[in-house]
Amino acid sequence: MKVGIIGAGRIGKVHAKNISMFVPEMEIKTIADPFANDATREFAAQYHIPNVTTDAADILEDPEIEAVLICSSTDTHSHFIIEAAKAKKHIFCEKPIDYDLNKVHEAINAAKDAGVKLQIGFCRRFDHNHRAVYDMVQQGKIGKVNLIKVSSRDPEPPPVSYVKVSGGIFYDMMIHDFDMVRFLAGSEVTEVSAYGSVLVDPGIGEAGDVDTAVVTLKFENGAIGVIDNSRKAVYGYDQRVEVFGSEGCAQDENDIPNTAVLSTAEGTTYGTAYKVMWDRYTGAFVAEMQAFAQAVANDTETPVTGEDGLYPVLMAAAATKSLHEGRPVKISEVE
Repeated sequence: MKVGIIGAGRIGKVHAKNISMFVPEMEIKTIADPFANDATREFAAQYHIPNVTTDAADILEDPEIEAVLICSSTDTHSHFIIEAAKAKKHIFCEKPIDYDLNKVHEAINAAKDAGVKLQIGFCRRFDHNHRAVYDMVQQGKIGKVNLIKVSSRDPEPPPVSYVKVSGGIFYDMMIHDFDMVRFLAGSEVTEVSAYGSVLVDPGIGEAGDVDTAVVTLKFENGAIGVIDNSRKAVYGYDQRVEVFGSEGCAQDENDIPNTAVLSTAEGTTYGTAYKVMWDRYTGAFVAEMQAFAQAVANDTETPVTGEDGLYPVLMAAAATKSLHEGRPVKISEVE
């Protein structure tokens, strides 16, 4: 199938490279970005993408293009979902759909009404370690789920200029973890309590956000969840999950480039963590795109639906409200 990519920033380039190398079901015809330049054209040529444009309409109005990848800035996601749905294109969209819940619903409904596929880019579901934990839970190996813990820490904070337009740590960073706890629990969150501090970069606080946060969650099935985030882990990306149940516990360690251990008289040394997200989740980015291609080709449901994109936004809204008001917030208050 011929596809178009809207957005030629970092994640757009990651998906373009992965499709070209690992997803034979797809062929990229056009990549669009309002700031496309010679560097964009050089990148496109490297991966045999024939067309580069500054106008997304060149993709949306092309009858040959069957599916669209929306990799543009978050404030454009819901708009492009709606326009792509009107054009009868299947849609892969990076998270989140939008910060505005009304726009999230409008986008999801547009895809449903048009009868097109919609997959949201929560790539961590496709990570080999996190998926192994999920599979053990689904197979009943730990019994009834009682506690879920997720630790997610970035190597360095983003620029303050980005923080100002990101929606905040709960929408920009923890939203992946909101999706992960829901994925692992197999149950919806009913209540959120959030706590946050500015411990990494005072500029983040001046921009109205926090850089260190802990959220506790209550689920419909009685389980309890805990998520911790930090914008700066000096040792690299740190991503771990644990599900504790009535019959056991499933957990993964932080993924690192290699697990070799050096032991000498001076001590024991382990491998260092990944320093950039694109390396940490290389396999997951490929797997999610392969899953999207298969859903379109086989006319099956996408593995991360529009509704899957909605619930983490609800949880982020509840966490933001909880942080500002200093109290637990029920999902029903923001729904």
